Amino acid sequence: GKLRDAGLIMPIDTGRLTHWNDFFPELRQVENVDGQQWIAPCSWGNSSVIYRRDLIQPKEESWGERLDERMTAPAAVVSGKVAAAELGALLGWMSQRVLGQYDLLVLEEEDPDDQDIVYFVGPNILGLEKRHGFPPEQFRMWVALHEVTHRTQFTGVPWLREHFLGLVSSLLDEADPDPARLFTAFGRVAEGIRTRTNPLDDGGLSALFASGAQREVMDRMGGLMSLLEGHGDVTMDRAALERVPQAERFARVLRARRRDMGLATRLLSRLIGLEAKLNQYEQGEAFIAAVEDAGGTPALNRAFEEPANLPTRAEILDPSAWLARVAVDAA
Repeated sequence: GKLRDAGLIMPIDTGRLTHWNDFFPELRQVENVDGQQWIAPCSWGNSSVIYRRDLIQPKEESWGERLDERMTAPAAVVSGKVAAAELGALLGWMSQRVLGQYDLLVLEEEDPDDQDIVYFVGPNILGLEKRHGFPPEQFRMWVALHEVTHRTQFTGVPWLREHFLGLVSSLLDEADPDPARLFTAFGRVAEGIRTRTNPLDDGGLSALFASGAQREVMDRMGGLMSLLEGHGDVTMDRAALERVPQAERFARVLRARRRDMGLATRLLSRLIGLEAKLNQYEQGEAFIAAVEDAGGTPALNRAFEEPANLPTRAEILDPSAWLARVAVDAA
């Protein structure tokens, strides 16, 4: 009721929704709303929770098996609500920074060729247009180019989709809530203090508490995502040269937006791994530039020939090591 009265949720006409029955039952049967269905305005955070069940559903049993029976008491209900509130706040904060997203879907009943989606967060795009005086038609084309580039990457490289989903599945398979990992994390913090490095730089708390097997997969995932983000930015900039006259300005403003974060925002970004995600853009672009300088487009194409040729996170930071590994001759 408080959310409704505050105007944070709005009534919807479910008769106009063609896939209403595909939603969670809990969303279709909201109580105490006078027979109306209410929903928050769609944003990146909401959609991530609603339709990415394909990635979290298989792990429900593994967590349930480890729950103490005492956790079925009222205290568990309270802790669950607190956790849900914290997750909602975190997703809400993150959703303010997302302009667009390309996502792969994992739906067993649909053709794999139809299992992806490109979507945009309208309020964030409108906000930047107003704040910086961006011409809407150009800015929206520029944002769309980046996401469509990602779609082209996954649809144009036959093995990339399955390889990416395989990495995600490997991470989930290793998602074992083992208390011993707490001591491992303490050890990594101590090692970071000794070597004067930040253990959160590799991916935030998730990397800090990850098992050895998970960290290996995260390293491969980090290399892949840096390659894709860097390639996406470079391709977008080149494609926009003739189509988006103010593309250079858009890029300059958004790069400054990534860097210019307050202390509290930077700390939270580092804890949840968002800072590592943002670093993928610049590191990926630097990798692309170094590879093209060394061997041109043919050298870069080697990265997309087979999974074994993908750079690791360490190789993203040291392109010469990747060039040597895949035996690319300098131009």
